[in-house]
Amino acid sequence: MSAAPPTAPFAPTRWTLVLRARGESAEGRAALSELCEAYYQPVLRFLRCEGRDEDAARELAHDFFARVLAGSGFAGADPERGRFRSYLLGALKHFLADQRDHAARLKRGGGVTLESLDAPDETDTSAGLAVADPGAVPRDAAFDREWALTVMERALVALQKEFDEGGKAAQFETLKPWLMGDTPESSQADAARRLDLTEGAVKVTIHRLRKRFREVVRSNIAQTLADPALVDEELRHLVEALV
Repeated sequence: MSAAPPTAPFAPTRWTLVLRARGESAEGRAALSELCEAYYQPVLRFLRCEGRDEDAARELAHDFFARVLAGSGFAGADPERGRFRSYLLGALKHFLADQRDHAARLKRGGGVTLESLDAPDETDTSAGLAVADPGAVPRDAAFDREWALTVMERALVALQKEFDEGGKAAQFETLKPWLMGDTPESSQADAARRLDLTEGAVKVTIHRLRKRFREVVRSNIAQTLADPALVDEELRHLVEALV
C-alpha cells in the first residue's frame, strides 16, 4: 500500500503575511498595501459618519493609510485578534484620537506625542478609546456595513472577470440580478430566451453562479483573517451588517 500524500499546508492569507512580516518584508508590505487599497471605502464611510465632507474625509483617509503603510504599530499587532477588519477599525480610532490630541496640544502650545497604532481588543473596555460616545455604535455599524458591501462588490468584480475571460460576459450580465437576493425585473424565462437556453438550463446556471459567488466571497473574507476557521463566523457577522 502506498503512503498517503502529505497534507498541503494552508496558503498564507494577506493578513497572515502582514502579521508574520510585521511590515519588515517586501511581501508583507505588498500584502498590507493590497488590503488597504481594497478596504479604503469602509474607512472613508466611518470618517464621513463623523460629519466631515467628502474632501476632508478623503484627505484624512489618505493621511491615515499613509501612516499604516509606513508600518507604524504592526510590531504590536496581535495575531490572536485574527481579523484585519478589527485591526483597521481600532487603528483608525487611535489615529483619530491622536489627531484630536494633536489639535488640543497645539491650542495649548504644547508638543506632540504620537500614540501606538496597535488596535485594542474589541472587548477591552479599559482601552483609552472606550470613551462615552453616542455616535460610536452607528459609526462602527456603518464601517462594518461598508466593509460587507466592499466584500460583495469585490466578489462580483472577480466573478465578472472569470465570465468575461470565459467568453460568457452576456450570460453573467443577464443572470447577475439573481446573485444578490433582489427581485429581478425580468423572469428566468426571459433570461432563457435572451441567452438561447432552456429555462431548466438557466436555473442550473444560476445555481452554479450562486455557488461560485459564495466561494469567491469566502475567499475574499479569508484574505482578511489569520485563521481560516474564522471564515464562517466572519461571514455571519458581515451578513448581519447588511440587514
